[in-house]
Amino acid sequence: MLPSQNNPVTAQRETAKPTTRPSGASLQRVLDTKVAKRMSETKSSRILIVDDEELNVRIVRKYLTDAGYTNFVTTSDSTEAVDLIRNERPDLVLLDVMMPEVSGIDILHLMHLDDRLHHTPVVVLSAAMDRDVKHICLELGVSDFVGKPIDPIELLPRVRNTLLNKQYRDQLSMHAEKLEEQVHQRTAELAASRQEIVHCLARAAEYRDDDTGHHVMRVGKYVGVIAREMNFNESRVEVLELAAQLHDIGKIGIPDVVLHKPGKLDDEERETINKHCAIGKQIIQPLTPHEWSIFKSHTRLGSNLLHVSSSPLLMLAARIAQTHHERFDGTGYPLGLKGEDIPIEGRMTAVADVYDALSTKRPYKAAFDREKCFEIMSEGRGTHFDPVVLDAFFRRSDEIVRIQMEYMDPQYSIS
Repeated sequence: MLPSQNNPVTAQRETAKPTTRPSGASLQRVLDTKVAKRMSETKSSRILIVDDEELNVRIVRKYLTDAGYTNFVTTSDSTEAVDLIRNERPDLVLLDVMMPEVSGIDILHLMHLDDRLHHTPVVVLSAAMDRDVKHICLELGVSDFVGKPIDPIELLPRVRNTLLNKQYRDQLSMHAEKLEEQVHQRTAELAASRQEIVHCLARAAEYRDDDTGHHVMRVGKYVGVIAREMNFNESRVEVLELAAQLHDIGKIGIPDVVLHKPGKLDDEERETINKHCAIGKQIIQPLTPHEWSIFKSHTRLGSNLLHVSSSPLLMLAARIAQTHHERFDGTGYPLGLKGEDIPIEGRMTAVADVYDALSTKRPYKAAFDREKCFEIMSEGRGTHFDPVVLDAFFRRSDEIVRIQMEYMDPQYSIS
């Protein structure tokens, strides 16, 4: 028996296949293949040749054709050069500088001022170029220079390198656009998820109340209408619409015997139900520093969440939950805030919530028609409601009614 059969370690060493690594020559072949592929892709690039001498145009085109380039646009009339660049969108412009009527410098200036043409690569062709002219060309974005008479040994590498650089920039631009689209898509997905979470949480409070159907949706939409009329920017309007849907989240903590009582509440029951504002704030508001420290000590996984210690949406919703029953004259609850001491989002939600309560059938009341709702709310101008907010609401009454119809509860009808 062979020694390797007696010794497992030796046998393993003998049977193990050595790791193969590409040699320097094979790596070079791979690199050459990639470069060749990139170079071949540039052969179909569109090249615009602008020179007032037709002979120069034919010479440059022949050199490039012999090198494998196939896609050309040419002109010896410099007055049409800019239009050709706009319409043909070349990958490269070979541009003479000294031309009558419109010079190469003039063309470069026009390209520099046009965002669509600003990044088009330009290689300047010139028999004589002083230092100042060359400096101007570089300031206007020229990629390279080729002297006249044209030497193909100089022309071809400069054309190739310029096209390769453009190809690389185009790839980077496409990659950036793709990343931007992915970010946009992900942001939209997160926004949709946030909306669903808010809707579910709002529904939880709604079903704890009296199954009032689309109440929270309508209140959110009404607040959005008021905010737009008061010239809030659209991003803030969207957040307000979501946050306002959580205005009654605190009703989760109200006992059923009080929350579902069909008749009038006594003083003790009214005091109990008034607590839903404070309860709502406690449910929504971010954790205190002490609570965060406890949270961090319980689990390592929580550390992934600690980069965001609060949410602007939830902080806004907390203010709405706590202040939407405050009254403009200071007689509301739970804090007794007065006038502009009440956050604007609370003042807007107060108007929206009262209108929906008046216009919707509840266990303890019938629905009022629109005229009656507006009459009652007008009586609360300056006492219950901020006059500025109330006026904004009335100015968009048509849109309010449209939302009311669109989100009408199936079992109810509007008078």
